[in-house]
This record gives sequence, structure tokens and C-alpha cells, in this order.
Amino acid sequence: MNVITSVEKAPERAQAEQALATLKAWATSATAAEIDALDPAVTRLLSQTGAYPEFNRVYPDDFAVGDTYHASLPDLQNGPSSLIRGAKQQIQHVGISNFRLPIGFHTRDNGDLTLETSVTGSVSLEADKKGINMSRIMRSFYKHAERTFSFEVIEAALDDYKADLESMDARIQMRFSFPMRIESLRSGLSGYQYYDVALELVEKDGVRRKMIHLDYVYSSTCPCSLELSEHARATRGQLATPHSQRSVARVSAVINEDDSCLWFEDLIDACRRAVPTETQVMVKREDEQAFAELNAANPIFVEDAARLFCEQLQAEPRIGDFRVIASHQESLHSHDAISVLTEGPTFEMQSIDPKLFNTLFHVG
Repeated sequence: MNVITSVEKAPERAQAEQALATLKAWATSATAAEIDALDPAVTRLLSQTGAYPEFNRVYPDDFAVGDTYHASLPDLQNGPSSLIRGAKQQIQHVGISNFRLPIGFHTRDNGDLTLETSVTGSVSLEADKKGINMSRIMRSFYKHAERTFSFEVIEAALDDYKADLESMDARIQMRFSFPMRIESLRSGLSGYQYYDVALELVEKDGVRRKMIHLDYVYSSTCPCSLELSEHARATRGQLATPHSQRSVARVSAVINEDDSCLWFEDLIDACRRAVPTETQVMVKREDEQAFAELNAANPIFVEDAARLFCEQLQAEPRIGDFRVIASHQESLHSHDAISVLTEGPTFEMQSIDPKLFNTLFHVG
């Protein structure tokens, strides 16, 4: 005998969608207990589809932000002090670092240069304020970036973001590589030497200071090694060479407020007068010989270097407080020789950054 059982036809997609829509509609007015009483499989289905919104996954190219919508946007950084995490303590510096843009600069010979410039901008944050909007610092700088550079432009940017961020103290520092054409010692060739320069404007307790930082790269021949080499030649006829090494001095100076301008080239010239053995750009054999003679005529310990730079800075009336950090990266020793000399309270240091001297390397 044959037994025939009825087979139900599987529902079509449209029927399933209608059933799901009915379930969702019922769930909007059902109690939690009513939903829990359903078959567990149906409850899981509701938890995945019932209350979760269906988001648009297509980017809205034509969406425009109006005033009302903009005002509705959350702004946690400007939130109440109740949102502060950790100690309610003043922060001396908060802002951005290595924000880059092209800036125009004047040179001493009236030429103009546009250089890629790295900007660090920070403000103080009072103890009862949650935070700052970092983009305001960038927007303030962009307002003035297309003007030919001067400290006045930095001041204008600083004024803007101090007002925008309602801060007491502020700082802007701009770093760039400044090219200067340098003549070779004897061959008549010339090439561009690049100097790491930073300009800094600091306002603290209502007082503003303008500062310039310069890395000057030179060769230092050890006076002791030179004398020992000459002793070996004179007493034993033994050929010997003194050790010398690439060295870096970081000169930082406060610019006095007067009508005269301290050009980058002026500070570079002062360093070259102090220590004339600057590393060379274009070199032929006669230049290499001249450089050897120049080093022999100007042997210096790292202590000598600091004092020679100091002498030139003291003689410059456009400079106030200053600091000289010198590092002779020894070819004899496995360590470096360093010195730090300061004049005035601006650059006094009770503590030295553990990584400070690691930054005094010229990478070419």
C-alpha cells in the first residue's frame, strides 16, 4: 500500500520579508516578557533585526553642513570639567607637532625663498578645562602662511589661536632647512650648505620672547692628538695623524627687541668666525689640502668650542640670553665629548633631556 504525505512548498523571499516585517512591527509594541516568551530562535532573530537601525552605506556626496546641524555636533574637548580624566591640573603645553606647510622667507641679500617648514604650536590649558581643538592651531597658521615670513606673522598666528583657545601662555616653533651658497676654500667652486634652523616665539605670563636655534656643523681636530702626532714626527720620524671628527653646535639665542634684524646669515657668520672649520660642500684636491691646513691652524677641544661660540654671541648686540650645546663625535673614543654653556636665565637647565645629545647628529 502506498502512503502519500503532503509536502509544503518552501516560502518565497517576498513571503519571508513580509513575515519579518510583521514580526518587527509587533515587536515595537510588545513587552519584554512577551518577546521572551517566543521561541528562542525567533527571539534571537528579533535581537538581530528588531531595534537595530538600517544605516545608509552610500557616501552622501551632496550633504551640506548647515548652521543648525553644525551646532548639534558633539564637542567633547570643550566639554565641562566633569569630563576631565585624571588630576585637575594645569597643562603647560598642549598642541600639535610637525605640522608642515610651505612658508616664504626673506634672505639677507633680499632674495625670497619658499621652504618646507615644520610647525609646533602649543598653548597652556587651565586646570578646569577639558581640552583644546587642535585644528584651530592649524587654521590660525594657515590664515597667515601665504604672507612673506617674519616674526610678525608668527605673532599674528599666536594671537589668533590664543584668542580662539582662550589660553594664557602659548608657543610656536618653526623648523626648516635653510640653504646658503658657500665658496670652496681654494678651487673657486661653490655649493649649497643646508642649515637646520628653528624660530620660536614664546609667551609666558604676558611676556613674549623671540628665539632662533641653529645647528652649525664643523670639524674639530684634537689639540692633544695634534701635539702627540707632531712629537712622533719630530722625535722618531714616525708619520702620525691627529684625530678629528664631525661636530655639531646647537646655538640658541634670544633676539633683542630693537629695529635691527638678526638674519639667519648673520648668526651663521658669527659661528664661522668662532670656529672656521665648517664642513665643506664642494671639494677638489686643493680644497682638501686647505681644509687639513685650516684644521691644523684651529685645533679645539669641546670646551674651547663652547667658549669661542660664546665670545661671538656676547659681541652681538642683537642677541640677549643664549645657549651653546656642542658635541664632538669622537673618532678616537667610542663616546662623544659634549659641553653646554648658557648665559642668562632663559636657557638655564636643572635637568638635561636624556635624549638631548642624540639629536646633535648631522645626517647630511
